[in-house]
Amino acid sequence: MGILGKSSKEVKESFKSGELTITVFGMGKMGLPLAAVFADKGAEVIGVDINENVVKQINEGLNHIEKEPRLDRLVEKNVSAGRLRATSDGVEAASQADVDVILVPTLTDEKGNVQLGPVKDVAESIAEGLEEGDVVVTEATMPPGTTMSLVPVLEKSGLELGEFGLGHAPERTMTGTAVRDITGEYPKIIGANDDETLEVLKGIYSVVNEKGVIEMSDVLSAEAVKVFEGVYRDVNIGLANELALYCEEKGVDALEVFGAANTQPFCDIHEPGAGVGGHCIPVYPWFVMNQMEKEEAEVISTSRKLNDLMPYHVVDLVVRGLNEKESSVKGSNILVLGLTFRGGVREFMKTPAKPVIEELDSLGAEVYAYDPMCSEKDAERYGARWKDDFEGIDAVVILTDHEEFEELDLDVVSEECDTKVMVDGRNVIDREKARDEGFEYLRVGNVG
Repeated sequence: MGILGKSSKEVKESFKSGELTITVFGMGKMGLPLAAVFADKGAEVIGVDINENVVKQINEGLNHIEKEPRLDRLVEKNVSAGRLRATSDGVEAASQADVDVILVPTLTDEKGNVQLGPVKDVAESIAEGLEEGDVVVTEATMPPGTTMSLVPVLEKSGLELGEFGLGHAPERTMTGTAVRDITGEYPKIIGANDDETLEVLKGIYSVVNEKGVIEMSDVLSAEAVKVFEGVYRDVNIGLANELALYCEEKGVDALEVFGAANTQPFCDIHEPGAGVGGHCIPVYPWFVMNQMEKEEAEVISTSRKLNDLMPYHVVDLVVRGLNEKESSVKGSNILVLGLTFRGGVREFMKTPAKPVIEELDSLGAEVYAYDPMCSEKDAERYGARWKDDFEGIDAVVILTDHEEFEELDLDVVSEECDTKVMVDGRNVIDREKARDEGFEYLRVGNVG
């Protein structure tokens, strides 16, 4: 169709009327919800994935992403309506598309070095099907500058940048709320290589997002927005953890102090805890640290180191709690509640459970684990034995804020436990109730 050069109003009309074809590369936890929403708003959408089984399921109207509200219905509805289909042939899909969206995983190592192979592979496929007037958009979160680095790959099409458009519109979504986030929880950030491309992105995402769009001055600025959001969270969690350690030393309750301090509108101290996990918050700081040239990113790097140390501090609290009960961690039966990095999701990226279990095991403890989102095999994978009761347990360590853990019947837990030590790494238990039940209760920021 040659979407480049059209006004945002014209793009909206083409979108809603079904004249616009959008290809979404990557049918994972973020890509499939985006494709389904695009289709539900009227566009013809082709989802591309290298997993043939995923392609087959989508074409049968089935959603392969578990526990993603509203997505089952969106996939079924739009496949049935003929607006959504999937393929593993990226070149053919790109040749049919007016807009190509790249939302494949960007994997990183422990130091945040991005493995861009999947992104570049997609760009190669798009280049083979790219036509004049098409627009390419990256939604995957990557170090600032990555999107424009794809220009040489895309120009293998024989077109020069300007004959096709290139932009970045970072996904601002979380597992479990993806459809909600895409359709209007936050405004959509957009940045492009030129005004014509920005106009196209404005038209597309204004249809999708009820909160509208925020137009950035260029692609680099748009990339920095999402990265900085994650850095902000990590640094402020690091500050909260450091202040919590200070509170432990002084014998005051960090949550009480933070709550009072946060009644001042210019103060927003985050919650301290057992550590920072996930694909985003512990990763994005490295994008900045790895690119700093003139100065070191001292605040960011210090926060990152501190947050990585918190699982080991939780183990220290376990040792302290057992000592208070005149017991030792060696030979104790310790139950870890929570293997996933966040409540309500079955994701393990940088989960604090891994270092906690490994450290307790190295100290001679018998480590058990339970998580309502997981299985016995998940526990074994991290070196723990599965246990879904508290019989014979000496210390309970809460590492994930699952709703089930917030609703623990402390009477039952107290009756079944032996030594009665509880370390609450997610601040989900009522401290006074736990202590009334005879627990030596400790949490980050309060050990008194």
